[in-house]
Amino acid sequence: MSDEQLQSKEFEAEVSRLLEMMIHSVYSESEVFLRELIANASDACDRLRYMQQTDEELQKLGQDFQVDITLDKDAGTITITDNGTGMSQDDLVEHLGTIARSGTRAFAAMLEEKGESGAAGIGQFGVGFYSAFIVASEVEVLSKAAGKPEVSRWVSDGTSGYRVGPAEGAEFLATHGTRITLQIRENQQEYLDVSRLKQVVKKYAEHIAIPVRLIEVKDGATEVPEEVNAKGALWARNKNEILDKEYADFYRGLTHHFDEPAHIIHYHAEGRMDYSVLLFVPQEAPFDLYNGEREAQVKLHVKKMFITDKAEILPGYLRFVKGLVDCTDLPLNISREMLQNSPQVVALRKAVTNRVLTEMNKIAERMPEQFEKMFEKFGPVLKEGLYEDHERKEDLLELIRFRTTTQEGWRSLKQVKEDMKEGQQKIYYITGRSREEIDASPHLEGFKSRDIEVLILSDPIDDFWVNMVHEFDGTALASVTRAGEELKEVAKNDQAGQPDGDKAADGGAMVPEIKKATLIAAIRQALKDDVADVKLSERLTDSPVCLVSDHGGIDLNLEKILAAQGQSIQAKRILEINPDHPYILGLARRSEEKGFADEIREPARLLHDLARVMDGEAPSRPKEFVKAVTSLLQK
Repeated sequence: MSDEQLQSKEFEAEVSRLLEMMIHSVYSESEVFLRELIANASDACDRLRYMQQTDEELQKLGQDFQVDITLDKDAGTITITDNGTGMSQDDLVEHLGTIARSGTRAFAAMLEEKGESGAAGIGQFGVGFYSAFIVASEVEVLSKAAGKPEVSRWVSDGTSGYRVGPAEGAEFLATHGTRITLQIRENQQEYLDVSRLKQVVKKYAEHIAIPVRLIEVKDGATEVPEEVNAKGALWARNKNEILDKEYADFYRGLTHHFDEPAHIIHYHAEGRMDYSVLLFVPQEAPFDLYNGEREAQVKLHVKKMFITDKAEILPGYLRFVKGLVDCTDLPLNISREMLQNSPQVVALRKAVTNRVLTEMNKIAERMPEQFEKMFEKFGPVLKEGLYEDHERKEDLLELIRFRTTTQEGWRSLKQVKEDMKEGQQKIYYITGRSREEIDASPHLEGFKSRDIEVLILSDPIDDFWVNMVHEFDGTALASVTRAGEELKEVAKNDQAGQPDGDKAADGGAMVPEIKKATLIAAIRQALKDDVADVKLSERLTDSPVCLVSDHGGIDLNLEKILAAQGQSIQAKRILEINPDHPYILGLARRSEEKGFADEIREPARLLHDLARVMDGEAPSRPKEFVKAVTSLLQK
């Protein structure tokens, strides 16, 4: 069949059903109807303000713009009135009778054609008006275009089309503007409560430039109007003109915290996107800092109109930063799905996150004491980024601070690297549940004897990020429960200038190395079902034994954490023996005696369980362990 034989047909659709589907796909909450209608009213006022620049007749109308919301609970209606441009009957048909026709977008296109930058309206898609049908069974619009005498009326129930025509002048006494009356549905009666209505207005429109007044009708009498958005958009002002008290008051109102901000990030960005940012780092950690959701609650605004606090502008590891971002380039009715996938939002997230990390780096460099106080409160959260944000891993490593075994106060990785000992090849760390537990660990003995600085990692997140970060500035990071062979390259404090090869502990020289090797072989055979290997230790100076992981094995503390969560790894460890400990030397002297292979089983198991106890674990054979200890005490 040729193209000439094909017939052209229009798509057929049930418009009412299409409208319902469109509204509910864009809007997830019914309360946004008020945000959309206020935004439209604000846009109408902005358009009139722009038109007045070149029209003397319109200038006579003045610029005392406002939006009134009238609640009549008895009548079951909510009415939104503005004194903006208004609409003629043709405008009503064009803008309200055509779904997704945006007057704001058309106005902006006209300005662009002229090469002018005028009023930046809030609305973009042209579907905002129809959100009224989420809560209203019928919508009536009365409107009078500025400079025109006619008043027009538009009525629809959102299902069976609409009616439009001229209205009586007495129905709309204003000189210009629009009045939208919603007949509230039975299942949406919550919006006929004045406190609920005020809450919605303050949530979405608290910071727009045009006053929004709430008027309640009681028993047929109109109450005194109450202005509900008197705060204004602090972030839109020049930061050099804002007092510290204004910032503090705004921060408390925004976050409901009682402290003052420790640091303020306030800037405006132009270029591919136009947006303003006002963020606060609190002095005190909020109570919900470690909640399960781990969501940053930076509010997203579009042209001063609140959109959502679920936009995830900042990653979870910066969730302690509070504030807002106001972008002029996003649509007002952006959906959750669009927030996740919009290239503009992705670019916004990247830019704001990078700026926050840059600001923190400046604080760390210029005001180290202030940064350390900040890190004391939020360091464990910031370290989550090392685990989940590979793109910014290097930037975060510059920011993270550590407690160490040899220095007081907080230390950066850069400082630790600069102070590495001669012969030291790696930066070492140890993880544990507390500083006290870590200080008592036998794994640190060899490092202490050589005065090697070791990072102390006692936050739960530490056991996870160290498996993702393997080096800093070209220097490997290593756990003291894995590493050990390299220690011989670093001289002990009392052996400066000589390699740590031939040990001269009391009695050590009197035991030939062959007997020590024989002892190791015997213990290895006795514990073949319990450990992966038995080796002489370079790290131990006081304790007789310790358990370590091999270089590719899981860190000991992480193994404990996973076991506590029911994820037992059952990995065999390496038992390291201190060749200079008196008890070990005594065993070594007898290692070539007849029957020693049988005799060593009980001491070997005792040493193994002793190592487990020093790691905070229960003995593998509790009864035998108690029996062996009791026997030693009786000698």
